[in-house]
Amino acid sequence: MIRSIARVLWLLLGWTELVLFTLLMYPLSYLPESWLGTWYRRLFQAWSRAWVHALGVDLRLHHKNVHPLPENFILIANHPSGFEDAGIPSLFDVDSLAKKGVRKWWLLGRISAAAGTIFVERESSQSRRAAARAIEERLHSGRNVALYPEGGIKGPRLQPSFRYGAFDISLQTGIPIVPVYLHYEALHDFHWGRHSLVGNMRNIMNSRNNRANYYLFDAIDPKLFSDKISYCEHVHGLYEQWQARFLD
Repeated sequence: MIRSIARVLWLLLGWTELVLFTLLMYPLSYLPESWLGTWYRRLFQAWSRAWVHALGVDLRLHHKNVHPLPENFILIANHPSGFEDAGIPSLFDVDSLAKKGVRKWWLLGRISAAAGTIFVERESSQSRRAAARAIEERLHSGRNVALYPEGGIKGPRLQPSFRYGAFDISLQTGIPIVPVYLHYEALHDFHWGRHSLVGNMRNIMNSRNNRANYYLFDAIDPKLFSDKISYCEHVHGLYEQWQARFLD
């Protein structure tokens, strides 16, 4: 009983914090783009942490990397849930790649766009090329970018293959890939599925186990590979090993 009351109070505190942050972030998102910069991205990272708190998730970053992160990198992760849209930017200073539909979400879309999120229509080759150019521009400007090579939320388990985009960009720019393996202990509660946004948020808040484990591994140097196919297959093989280690 005491634990249940404590959790309800914790969630109420989280939602209060999130609402207040949103009331600050939303009007600021209307400022000219040239006025937005590091300070807004820092607010966005704090806003993302407020989402983690409001959803009641016990998010833990496990440093499996032996070496420090490179100064400039492309972060990739598996994509079993929509929660990582808040989880990844709460932990890493990155510009995320998201599906174009997110841009239309009330409040969330505008704030994410102002913070530097890149949007793509996955079914459109023209949109994918435009997104790739935007990613390269961000990387050349010194920003780090996060994306999901599975190409969307396809299921709670790892997909049979990755898309080549991240690996092609890594080869073209010479910027290493930093892999993060995501593991939710109540996997099916966190899986986005076909529920509405509100329904999925409710499932996460009512999860039987609220632990989310994000495993950070060493950066992978693109100079070790001659083409995007072998690069992609190597990294996908690592994710299969991590799935067997942490999930199976």
